[in-house]
Amino acid sequence: MSDANRAPVPPPLDDRDGTIWLDGRLVPWREARLHVLSHGLHYGGSVFEGERVYGGRVFKLHEHSLRLVASAREMGFALPWDAEELDAATREVVAVAGLAEGYVRPVAWRGSDTLRLVAPGSSVHVAIAAWPWPQIFASGPRGIRLRTSRWRRPAPDTAPIRAKTAALYALGSLAGQEAEEAGSDDALLLDHRGRLAEATGANLFLVIDGALHTPPPECVLDGITRRTVIALAHELGLTVVERHLDPAELARAEEVFLTGTAYEVQPVTAVDAWEYPIGEVTSTLVEAYARTVREPRPAPTDEAAPAVASESG
Repeated sequence: MSDANRAPVPPPLDDRDGTIWLDGRLVPWREARLHVLSHGLHYGGSVFEGERVYGGRVFKLHEHSLRLVASAREMGFALPWDAEELDAATREVVAVAGLAEGYVRPVAWRGSDTLRLVAPGSSVHVAIAAWPWPQIFASGPRGIRLRTSRWRRPAPDTAPIRAKTAALYALGSLAGQEAEEAGSDDALLLDHRGRLAEATGANLFLVIDGALHTPPPECVLDGITRRTVIALAHELGLTVVERHLDPAELARAEEVFLTGTAYEVQPVTAVDAWEYPIGEVTSTLVEAYARTVREPRPAPTDEAAPAVASESG
């Protein structure tokens, strides 16, 4: 490919114009830094969110802010700001950036007071950055190929699976790198028992006999996009079954897709040797989700997750 046909390479994330909200105030982008001896950098205890801006508005902002607060609590520290204050700070960041379509990354970590592994009294820092983020596939969603990883999601009694924390995303980073090196787009991870779990940072759905089947969030994060898609499926009259899924059931699936903030609703056209079409159910949910993220939202509430059918297995 000639240089003229290559997509422009974006500047590194530490060398951009703009501002970042850091510990209660907006600071120049390049000055939003942490010390190299920060506790969160060394021990993986930072927590974060990924949020999308559609039409100048962050989709389900309050739910994301609530989860950031809850993730910090799960990791043993409290944020200096509550969810409502984080909502306001995020809106300020998006407004100052003038974003119509974009991505927001809130992150919180323990500071550099000490490198003692157990550091309950250490300071806590919070930053919120936002920048333009076009759709992953500008011409509409295309299918991606997954490769089953050798890495597995840990059991819920061995890791803080309810937290969106850097400690757990290290597994996804390793699995994703290996999948890309093998020629796939992303990795599929099994859980500690060898059942289907999720992709590196997205929840998994199989369409079997026209119904959605998805693993229970026992050792994976119960994604906000996941819950949104389950609610949309109910509105569309689709059956949703939350149950344990063995890898052999990939042979029964008529369609496969992922859900996540970055992916939205992402069709999967192959898992290892199994291949799938981008079928009617997936396409319908892609369109329904695209409409939903741009609809006016009610005032922030702590919305409960929609009920799904449960089936052991």
